[in-house]
Amino acid sequence: MSKKILITGGAGFIAHHVIDKILSTTDWEIITLDRLDFSGNLNRLKEVVSSYPEKEQRRVRVVHHDLKAELNPEIIASIGHVDLISHLAAGSHVDRSITYPLEFVMDNVVGTANILDYARKLDNLERFAYFSTDEVFGPAPKGVNYKENDRYNSTNPYSASKAGAEELVVAFENTYGLPSIITHTMNVFGERQNPEKYIPMVIKKVRDGEVVTVHSNKEKTVAGSRHYIHAEDVADALMFLFNFNISSMEPDETGAKCQKFNIVGKDEIDNLSLAQFIAEVQNKNLNYEMIDFHSQRPGHDLRYALDGTKMKKMGWEPDSAYDRLESVVNWSLKNDRWLSI
Repeated sequence: MSKKILITGGAGFIAHHVIDKILSTTDWEIITLDRLDFSGNLNRLKEVVSSYPEKEQRRVRVVHHDLKAELNPEIIASIGHVDLISHLAAGSHVDRSITYPLEFVMDNVVGTANILDYARKLDNLERFAYFSTDEVFGPAPKGVNYKENDRYNSTNPYSASKAGAEELVVAFENTYGLPSIITHTMNVFGERQNPEKYIPMVIKKVRDGEVVTVHSNKEKTVAGSRHYIHAEDVADALMFLFNFNISSMEPDETGAKCQKFNIVGKDEIDNLSLAQFIAEVQNKNLNYEMIDFHSQRPGHDLRYALDGTKMKKMGWEPDSAYDRLESVVNWSLKNDRWLSI
């Protein structure tokens, strides 16, 4: 019997790649719960879904709802029975969280509490997957890669709100037996990404001959770095986890039952090297300026890093970011409406 999955924030960047993956690899029915704000763009979803035959397109249905409010009986009836939930809806812009912290508490903490309260009342829910971020661990000193249950050290309201939501997921598993998993992803890139994000921004600035700002240390000698991963790999990791027998996994040495998983890019790439690679793909010179961004904008960190050993031992690894980056650059230049939305 076909499964039915509820995806919150389905018109968002990562979520629409997840929907694409589900359409291409399963016969599942998909309900996306979305309020279509700054992060959500229904054109993303439409572009992906419309590439499938009409029969497949009918497997996707959008329900409009803002998770700052609890799911009322009408919304619940519209969704119907679900087997799986993937909670991706979130405010995710660090800059905006620094200016409007309470907005992120409402979206990420209260919003998660509302979807969890809905989920705990469902019959026979197989899995609740919460998408979190590497940023809950805070900056990673050179040589340090954080494991799933290492201490948290949020350095901005965005990461703090994601950490708070994580603890709610853990609490709902411990209190109500809600079958939950938590994922930490690092910097995700791919087609149809918001043009304010680093990679599409660099693609556009290189194309237009503009100066690229590179986040660096105080001395302006070392560029910030991240483990970049393509959104399709993130979607693939989620499907791997949905098909993995999580119940067979023992609590970790601390006794924590709610399993957490780091979805980590294969390569750690500094932002200057990344920008240079993007320029090379376009056969253009890179005009850049190193900026001590943390002093200018407190709450931004030079380096984040996660340890992907757990997923690797389970049998999952991503492709190299470099293998996918060239195709994303070329796709973005060809579909340049996504560079100016």
